[in-house]
Amino acid sequence: MNAKGKPLIEYQPYTVEIKRKNGEYYVHLIYEEEVYGRELAYDEPIQAERIAGIDINIDRIAVSIISKQGNFIKSKVFYCHELEYVRANKRNNIVGETVRDVYDWLLQENVGAVVIENIQLRQRHDTDKRFNRFTHNFKKKKLTDTIIRRGMRLGFRIKKANPAYTSVIGRFKYIIRP
Repeated sequence: MNAKGKPLIEYQPYTVEIKRKNGEYYVHLIYEEEVYGRELAYDEPIQAERIAGIDINIDRIAVSIISKQGNFIKSKVFYCHELEYVRANKRNNIVGETVRDVYDWLLQENVGAVVIENIQLRQRHDTDKRFNRFTHNFKKKKLTDTIIRRGMRLGFRIKKANPAYTSVIGRFKYIIRP
């Protein structure tokens, strides 16, 4: 507030970039946004009652919710089959909509933190042409960045985890016995 009791206007720095591509002009605005969540360090413990683990695959995002003690609560799979075949602009739209649906569900379930695998896909150049095509078109980084960015906007604590042996641990911990 200034001396007259009126609020001061706060200006934020930004960058404007104009690009010309195929005779069309595109404007990119770059600015810092305010986030309410944060990314946790590798050794920092997660302080939340409910934690979601997100597994990203080429055609789906699998989300499991566990309690603070590590007990399974529920899970859901968000399919995005068309991600394999569509063009880049449509792919970005599908990524955004799918991640929005994931976080809408997590907010309904009162989840406070998200753990995501820090995984690298490698192409097999020897024989598997189909797998190579899918992994080349797969926007793993875009999907991961979108999950992290939206989670931080919504106030979630985000943690990247080493994916080594997560499937084996899950299989033994949550095995269903008759």
